[in-house]
Amino acid sequence: MALYQEQSLKFYNSMSGEKEIFTPINEGNVGMYVCGPTVYSNVHLGNCRTFISFDLVFRYLKHLGYKVRYVRNITDAGHLENDADSGEDRISKKARLEQIEPMEVVQKYTVDFHNILQKFNNLPPSIEPTATGHIVEQIEIIKTILEKGYAYEANGSVYFDVLKFNEDHSYGKLSGRAIEDMIANTRELAAQSDKRNPQDFALWKKAEPQHIMRWPSPWSDGFPGWHLECTVMSTKYLGEEFDIHGGGMDLKFPHHECEIAQGEAATGKSPVNYWLHANMLTLNGKKMAKSTGNFILPEQIFTGENDILTKAFSPNVVRFFILQAHYRSILDFSSDALLGSEKGFNRLMEAYYSIDELPISDKSTFDLASWKQSCYDAMNDDFNSPIVIAKLFDAVKIINSIKEGTVKISKQHSTELKATMNAFMFDILGLTDSVSENENGEEKLTGTIELLIRLRAEARNNKNFALSDQIRDQLQEIGIQLKDGKEGTSFSIK
Repeated sequence: MALYQEQSLKFYNSMSGEKEIFTPINEGNVGMYVCGPTVYSNVHLGNCRTFISFDLVFRYLKHLGYKVRYVRNITDAGHLENDADSGEDRISKKARLEQIEPMEVVQKYTVDFHNILQKFNNLPPSIEPTATGHIVEQIEIIKTILEKGYAYEANGSVYFDVLKFNEDHSYGKLSGRAIEDMIANTRELAAQSDKRNPQDFALWKKAEPQHIMRWPSPWSDGFPGWHLECTVMSTKYLGEEFDIHGGGMDLKFPHHECEIAQGEAATGKSPVNYWLHANMLTLNGKKMAKSTGNFILPEQIFTGENDILTKAFSPNVVRFFILQAHYRSILDFSSDALLGSEKGFNRLMEAYYSIDELPISDKSTFDLASWKQSCYDAMNDDFNSPIVIAKLFDAVKIINSIKEGTVKISKQHSTELKATMNAFMFDILGLTDSVSENENGEEKLTGTIELLIRLRAEARNNKNFALSDQIRDQLQEIGIQLKDGKEGTSFSIK
């Protein structure tokens, strides 16, 4: 029997604003679509939080025994600089600035995206389609929407008619925005003069002469609107109606709202049963975003090459830090928070690897079944990873009590305890074996450098500046840069 038949999974549906019991369209099968990156720059940690959150969802559904088709797109065309259908395509702009082909930009940052998620131990999606690989399908759905009267052509561009759609359906139901308020709060821009109404959005944009990325269509040489690709690729691979659609909270409006409108306009069906949104990661109390420059790159964390960090942190620790907050809550990034997560992570791993050395008794004196079910109850309640982690630390306390002799455990329960911790730590939370050869080597290197930093500080206190400088200079020769600051000395590895 599959585990999903024994567990009652519920999660927060952004459409209803309530937690709902999950019932897939086809029993035992789940179709899940998550909006992927626009590959015009390095993926920052705020982006990674979203993808780690949905990796948790993917992992737990698989653990329960569901057959999951997980589709996550790559936006490699059509994403303009703002949501008002104006400005320059972000990939074309980067290509122009770097004087390279747009597809070189796409390749460079797609590779970076995959490398970073692999370091975070994210599972790859079942399908990872690209916008440029589905231009034909996007043109075809535009034709359908035009035929049904929910779009119009203007000077080579095609726009979705929001007011017309709203007469027959409901635009704004996901974000809770009334169409009247949108009209009152919108200002028409000169660049939008082809639109009948400011709320309308582009399905196809006619390319200006200088625009590099362009394709032929019945209306003009141009490129698809940003929102269109997700409607096309989700329905192509998951069907006109599918189970789960995920993404960052910032995509709820207008991106996901437009997806719903396009899907309903084309098929007459509501495309998604459950909408899930991951909340933002903040830095300095503000949303992490490339557009504002308020962000940190994962590689900077792994190497310690950022002034807000006191040291380097492993991908394992960063993933653990992210999962210590619920995916729907705001999480603030700081070096102190990572230090706390690192201590907790190491304590958890140490306890897990000590299970095989526990003293064995004839019978157990703690309720293993209840503890195990409490872990499932936490995950079944909207993928509550921080509660799961708290339950794992309850197990750490039990393990320590067994070592002290105040709690007893049988051989059978010892085996089951380790198997359950293994399932939640590695299979579901996606942490990796911290005593692997590579990471163990990294820990030893870090420990050695920190010892040298302490010896250098002692030399400086004793006014032995020659020895202090010698330690600093010889470390620098082998690529280890020491940085002295108010909070002490940190290091980075080149």
